[in-house]
Parts: sequence; structure tokens; C-alpha cells
Amino acid sequence: MKKIVIDPITRIEGHLRAEIEVDENNIVKEAYVSGSLFRGIEIILKDRDPRDAGLLAGRICGVCTNSHFRGAVSAVEDAYGLEVPKNAEIIRDLIAMALFIQDHVVHFYHLHSLDFVDVTSALEADPKLATKEAHKYAKQPFRNSHAHYEAVIIKLQTFVNAGRLGPFSNGYWGHKDYRLTPEQNLIMISHYLEALKFQTNISKAVAIFGGKTPHPQTIVVGGVTSVADMLNPQRLNDYLFTIKEAKDFIDRAYLPDMKLIAHAYRGEIKAGLGRANGNFMCAGGYEFEDEQQLFCNGIIYNHEFEKIEDFDESKITEEIDRAWYRVRGEEAEPFYTDLNEDGTLKTAQNEDKYSWIKAPRYSGKTMETGPLARVLISYKRENRLIKSFVDEFLEETDLELIDLSSTIGRNCARAIETGYICEYIFKLVSRLIQNVKYYDTDTWTKYDFETLPKETKGRVFLEVPRGMLSHFVNIKEQKIKNFSVIAPTTWNATPKNFDGKRGAYEEALIGLKIEDTSKPLEVIKVLHSFDPCLACAVHVIDSKGKELGSYKIKSL
Repeated sequence: MKKIVIDPITRIEGHLRAEIEVDENNIVKEAYVSGSLFRGIEIILKDRDPRDAGLLAGRICGVCTNSHFRGAVSAVEDAYGLEVPKNAEIIRDLIAMALFIQDHVVHFYHLHSLDFVDVTSALEADPKLATKEAHKYAKQPFRNSHAHYEAVIIKLQTFVNAGRLGPFSNGYWGHKDYRLTPEQNLIMISHYLEALKFQTNISKAVAIFGGKTPHPQTIVVGGVTSVADMLNPQRLNDYLFTIKEAKDFIDRAYLPDMKLIAHAYRGEIKAGLGRANGNFMCAGGYEFEDEQQLFCNGIIYNHEFEKIEDFDESKITEEIDRAWYRVRGEEAEPFYTDLNEDGTLKTAQNEDKYSWIKAPRYSGKTMETGPLARVLISYKRENRLIKSFVDEFLEETDLELIDLSSTIGRNCARAIETGYICEYIFKLVSRLIQNVKYYDTDTWTKYDFETLPKETKGRVFLEVPRGMLSHFVNIKEQKIKNFSVIAPTTWNATPKNFDGKRGAYEEALIGLKIEDTSKPLEVIKVLHSFDPCLACAVHVIDSKGKELGSYKIKSL
């Protein structure tokens, strides 16, 4: 067996490491994926005022700021039994939906698309042929003109002539795994550049009700503080205009690009490359009219789509068998066991520890969470909000539902999800306007902190861009005694336990054939399809809020 080390994996959130073992034919036989940075931000939350939990937990990550902010506040509200006004829930959802749109587009174009796009190949493209190619996937392709594509080639050539590719640096250009024609590469590069503007504009939608982004500040225990924005027609109009612009890009660029990728990489999709073990999990959420939710809750095992169970939080456990922690008596502490002399992870023995990420399990099984899980579960549960979007995409790409369980399929599911969020987000705004019209302007539930329970516990399960996020809080003497987070990447990037079960990241790598072991693009492409966020994944308290002890970093 030959071992290949890839570190870092991600383009921005860089502290993800993968070690794979390949046979003489370069087929992946085993994989170890490691979170290589300890954070332990829950320690900072300890002994704090519970009302400050959101502001601090929002700093867990610079990308998922709103998700953790809301998660922490909602967990505290659950602990105190506070019911949030409908308007506050809508405003929180509007912030969240804008974040979904931003996050999915930024992930695909700026963190993942270069795994499919051979940048230098685009210089050979014929702009006229590119305009024709774009019409195969959209009736009105985004910025589709000869002059525009010529300008993109000139800009790209400027990077090349300067001896550096700027934002396109460090790719495996010319790799045999690339499948796109020069014209298709040119279309994708054009949209990559347009998406840079897109993410700036969509951030405005988050900031309108969030106060700012990243790290919004308007969500508070009991509701939101952005009442003035809710009552200001201009602010509502600004939000709607921003979302309409975003929808235009989604419909004319993002979704068509995923259809293009699905067509070009059809062989990989049908071969199921990047498919994990078929265990999917979704907590559901985001209420629309008639108690209909945007996402349905559910559990799927082994790709058995017709046998969906209801999600049951009591079945969640979290282990540390092979994570860098140890328990001494009643005290648990980070316990880094260092690397082998050659710099590789210690994985030879079943008890070797190799990641800062803990190992959550659902009924003892590893689970995949994220857009793919939400789409599969919601679709099979006949969610009328999503069904037509999935049917249309599958029909236009000539794919089946099982095909979405693959590297390319995860990206397709993410694009589908973005499309229907863009559609239904307007209904949320309409509900908010209707409430205000009929004099319902409540955005905060009044409470007297001094009369709230001195000792209590709370939790929340939210669907956020990368998957299911849960926050747990244990309050004593009106101070946070323990705080715990299980993020989507914690589920997907889980290490093995003593039972040897691989998580979604590791399982999705098994069976891959690596064309060139010095340029393992195939591995990077699979892992990027999950949209890794390692800052969110590394935490220090167990999922039930149980105090494992005080935490100290000790040199060994």
C-alpha cells in the first residue's frame, strides 16, 4: 500500500487533512480525514451571561456566523421556554435564507468549481462557440455575448502573462480528470468572476435585517432588534431587489452551470463516484404557510429512499475513541498524540487518535447531512415546495434520484436547493408585509431575566447551509455552565471509532482511482463536494451538555 497525504484540502478553510492508502493500481483502499486545528471556543462561553451566547458563538466561524449566532440564541430561548414572535421568526428566516443563497454560490464557484474547470484551457476557447454552448443549458444565459467572453479571455491572459493566475492559482491544470471543453471552461470562468460581484451584493440582504455581515448583531434572546427595518418600506424593497438580482444569477448561471457539469461528468455520476454509505439525516425546518416546512425531517439508511424514519434527537451520541481527547477520572482534556516520524497521522492501530473532530453517531451509525440529505428526504416525503424543482432538474439532465448521491450529485442538490429557496423566500417577505399591514409589529418577547429559572437546559436543531447544526446549553445560577455544538462538518468529517465505521468523507473516497498520485485532484474534488467547514467542526463538550471536566492544553 502507498500512502498519500493532502494537507490542506480546502481553499479558504484550510485545516483539513486527508491521508489515503492506495493499492498498486492507485485505487483508494482506506482513508483518514483529520481536522488538524484545535479551537474549543465553548470554553470562552463558560460562566458567561446566557444572553451573550449568540454574540460569542457567532465567532465560531467567519463564514457560518449567522447560523451559530441564531443557534446559540435559540438554545437559550429553549432553555427558558421563551416563545419568539412570528415576525422575529420570519426575519431570522430571511437572514438565514439569504445566507443559504450566498453560501451555496460562493462554495461552488470560489471553493469548488476549479476542481472541474481547467482555467488555462479557456484561453483556447472560441467566444462565438461559447455563446452557442451556453444556450444548451439556459434559454437566456447570463452575460452571454461574444464581447463579454472576449473580455474574459483578455483578463485571463493578463494573469497568465504576469506569471501568476491570481485567484486561479494552485490548480492541476491539464489534469486528465478535467472533462470540459475550452468553451465550457470559458463559460464557467466567466461565471466565477461574476460570482465575485454576486457575493458582495447578496451580503447586503443579510445585512439589511442582520445589521451587518459577517457577525450580524440583531438576533437577541426573545426576538430581533431590526424592527425599524421591518417597518421601513425602502428596506423591504432593498431586500427584495437584492434577492431578485440573486435569483436572476441562480436561474441563468448557477443552475445551468450545474446542468453543464452534470452532462460533462455523466460517466462519473453514473459510476457513483464520491458516494458515501447512504445514511442521510435532516432535522427539518423553516415554516411556510399551513405549517408546511421548507425542509422535511427524516433519516435514510443505506440509500433506502422508501423507508424514511422520523428524526429522533435522543438517538444522537458523540464519541472520542479516535479523536485527540482523553478522559481522566471526571476530567476530560485535549490529548494530542503527535504524528509519526515521517509526518503522517498515527493510524496503524485501531486505538490511534488522528483528528480533533469528535465522532457523532445516530443510532450508532455515521450519517451524511447537508443539501443532498435535505433534497432526498424532502423529495421522498412529497414536500410540495421542492418536488417540482427536483423533477425538472432530473428530467433535464436525464438523471435518477440515486445519481444525486455522488460528488457531482451533491453539487446538483445544492444548486436545486438554492433555486427553490430563491423562489419561496418571496413568500416569507409577503407574510411579513401582511403582518405589518394588519398592525402586528411585535419582534420581541418581553421577559424579566431575574425571574427566569436559575438552572435549566436547552437545545436547538437547525438546518443551515452545510447541514444539521445543533447547539446545547446548560445554565446554572443564570450563567452558562456548559455549551456544546455539533456542526454539519462534525457529522460528515467524523473519524472512525473503535468499531471502524467510516464517516461520509472517508467512505466517499473508498474505491476512487487516482490518475496521478502527485496531483490527487480526484480526492480533493470529493471532499470539496461536502463544503467542509473545519472551524465549525472542532468542539469540546459532549452532545448532551454533560460536563466532562475542565479543559487544558498540555504539552506532551
